[in-house]
Amino acid sequence: MSSTILQTKSARTAPTRLDGRKTDDLRPLTITYEGLARSDGSARFGFGPALTLASLSGPIEVRAALENPTQATLDVHVRPLAGIPGTDARALASTLKLLLTPSLFLNQCPRTLVQVVVQALCDRPGGAKGWGSVLVASAVNSASLALLSAGSVPMRGVVCAIAVGRVVLPGAAAGSGVLVLDPSDEELPRLTGGGCFAFLFSSALPSAIQAEEDAPPCELLWTDYKCQNGFGEDELFRARQIASGGAKAVWRAMKESVARMDTTMHSHSSKSGEEHRGNAMDEGGGESAEESEVDDDKMEIS
Repeated sequence: MSSTILQTKSARTAPTRLDGRKTDDLRPLTITYEGLARSDGSARFGFGPALTLASLSGPIEVRAALENPTQATLDVHVRPLAGIPGTDARALASTLKLLLTPSLFLNQCPRTLVQVVVQALCDRPGGAKGWGSVLVASAVNSASLALLSAGSVPMRGVVCAIAVGRVVLPGAAAGSGVLVLDPSDEELPRLTGGGCFAFLFSSALPSAIQAEEDAPPCELLWTDYKCQNGFGEDELFRARQIASGGAKAVWRAMKESVARMDTTMHSHSSKSGEEHRGNAMDEGGGESAEESEVDDDKMEIS
């Protein structure tokens, strides 16, 4: 098992939050490559206690009903910590499929199935409904890491996600709000808005788009940012900017973890699989319940 735990800090002066972080600080990032049996790749990702586990199987044989002659079929399942998946889990699975598709060269694996399963490893704070922005971001990142861990599906880039919240900090006037990265459970009651931002990092993107010396260009794929009393274009722009910085910190943590990945855990992987992982980081370069159950047997999430 290979694990990386990183704390991202910023030197920029910013208001202090309940847990002592600055507005653009992340909680410790946990990245662990699990090596689950009966899967080609698996990884755990967490912002503090907001942990998810993802596994990847594929490319594998696909049923005739799902076979696509021009590209692989991407199938995504999401599971809560306990109980059976509900409407919110199915909606998140659809979102993950939408986000992961642009990062993959599915046309290089026609007539096959690529299956991703994401499992929540924590309770929803305060019994909240829905997955919450932080847990959604964790799910996106663990799915990307599972793909990198497997190295069996060609990738044009890596999808990284981060949550941004508009929170009323202690001592602030009522109705005011400050944009913060990675809101903690303690900050949730003080949130007046927020959402998840997902970015695609790839050198195939125009270099003028948010390029930095130690990170490839990135583009915003999706956000569900919203606020109680609405928000203006300026606030959305600022939220996107702070989210971009946080997503780059996540990308750097992922790259460092891939560099340290235990290669013995993937002794079954081909050399081309290792090249796919390197390219993704550096070059970018509806079924029935019965069918779902059979596919899930190829996974082993505990």
